[in-house]
Amino acid sequence: MKKLNFTILFAALLSLSVTRAFAYDAEINGIYYDFNSTTKTATVTFGGSYSGYVKIPSEVNYDNAVYSVTAIGNRAFENCSELTVITIPNSVTSIDFHAFHDCSGLTNVTIPNSVKIIDIGAFAGCKGLTSLTIPNSVKSIGFYAFSNCNSLTNLTIPNSVTYIGGSAFSGCNSLTNLIIPNSITYISGSAFSGCNSLTNLIIPNSITYIGDGAFAGCYSLTSVTIPNSVTIIGGGAFRNCSGLTSITIGNSVTSIGDNAFFGCSGLTSVTIPNSVTSIGEKAFQKCSSLTFATISKNIKNFPKGLFADCTSLKDVYCYIEEVPTTAADAFNNANQKNATLHVPDAAVSDYKSIAPWSNFGTIVGINGGGGESLKCAKPRIYYSNGKLSFESDTEGVVFQSSITDSDIRQYSSNEIQLGVTYNISVYTKKSGYEDSEMATATLCWIDVEPKTEGITDGTTGAKQIEANAVLIQSENGVITVSGANDGTTISILETNGIKVGSVISHNGQAVVNTKLPFGSIAIVKIGEKIVKMMVK
Repeated sequence: MKKLNFTILFAALLSLSVTRAFAYDAEINGIYYDFNSTTKTATVTFGGSYSGYVKIPSEVNYDNAVYSVTAIGNRAFENCSELTVITIPNSVTSIDFHAFHDCSGLTNVTIPNSVKIIDIGAFAGCKGLTSLTIPNSVKSIGFYAFSNCNSLTNLTIPNSVTYIGGSAFSGCNSLTNLIIPNSITYISGSAFSGCNSLTNLIIPNSITYIGDGAFAGCYSLTSVTIPNSVTIIGGGAFRNCSGLTSITIGNSVTSIGDNAFFGCSGLTSVTIPNSVTSIGEKAFQKCSSLTFATISKNIKNFPKGLFADCTSLKDVYCYIEEVPTTAADAFNNANQKNATLHVPDAAVSDYKSIAPWSNFGTIVGINGGGGESLKCAKPRIYYSNGKLSFESDTEGVVFQSSITDSDIRQYSSNEIQLGVTYNISVYTKKSGYEDSEMATATLCWIDVEPKTEGITDGTTGAKQIEANAVLIQSENGVITVSGANDGTTISILETNGIKVGSVISHNGQAVVNTKLPFGSIAIVKIGEKIVKMMVK
């Protein structure tokens, strides 16, 4: 019902575009304005056609008063296909509904650092726009804001943005790289669908929800890591990402929607973690290169077409002890007769007697006895001498890691204070084993003597900037800080500023038992360095 309501709403909004209001208060130097005499502000509005280069002033004189230009109004430049360059002043705070919609000749636009809102369809259909920098003043990017900007190759979304609307960048089919800032907590439906040149995607640890069709049709993507923060993967989220060969699903995902990975024909293996309790119809249908699948032990229902048309399937590890309710076509055309099903030892006979599971050519018990499955040991994270390393007590594992940089941002200043902070998450996997639990850490640098990390300032002499690498980890409310100089005070505070623990670093390590609840945010203060982290 929610989808239907949105569709009706947006259709209604689009229908309005053919009935634009021609009323305006005044035309000054070829630009049309509406004026607010109370606030002494002006909005650029629709009044005629624009072409070539247009420079909007920050102030205009009208009726013996000075008005500040604060908005590019609804449809102000809509369908001005001969407009090529627009200069927007620093006085403007919002670019409104369809402001530059279908300005197909627009090649250059600089959004000033005063703009906070880019509204619905603001630059949709600007097919000539090749590069875009969104300033770090912008808080919100509306539905369809940049959809079908199909020449756009470079895009920077700053950490100031907290909301990206549905289909905001859909159809930007020249976009190759995308870094989503960690200020975003969910990815709206179809936000990046049809970005079919996208090869590099980083999803930060702040994301909890990936909406329906968010990356559908991004067929140049080859690998995706879904971080441990994500709990829901929406319907069709990666549908028809045919170039996708590797997908890592974090251990917090509880729900995978209908058609989530439908048509990912390059995908060769998938591990559905034990956190998943619900999986939708046709979630992996037509993953024709899929040879290996590990299935969560907590799924109770196998819906229609789940692995249908997975014609290369060879090994399926299913840790569910009681045969789940299963649709008859869950494995249709999935090479079952030539594939091996691995199940808990005590359940082998049950799986052999119930279709469609009984259609597997070979059904064997998982090595571990008594129906208990083997599980990879949770990895450990270390940092030393410029190298990040992982260890596991389980031999022969593959380490799956995700590293995001929280300092990706835009600047407009001649002095920039750098303080890179990396968020690290890693788990291990091995054929025939359950994936390990996720280990997380935060790596940052603090300006203390005498240690250095060999960081240079870019000068000819390669001068070293004094910095010390510090690794922060949390386990059961206990926060461990490794790498700080001996004698450094380590304090842990709640977000309201209340201190919950403080110790002095000794032998390069400090351990603070905070008793903070799982999932809460802790502020770690290392000398003068402050880092926020989630308590695990």
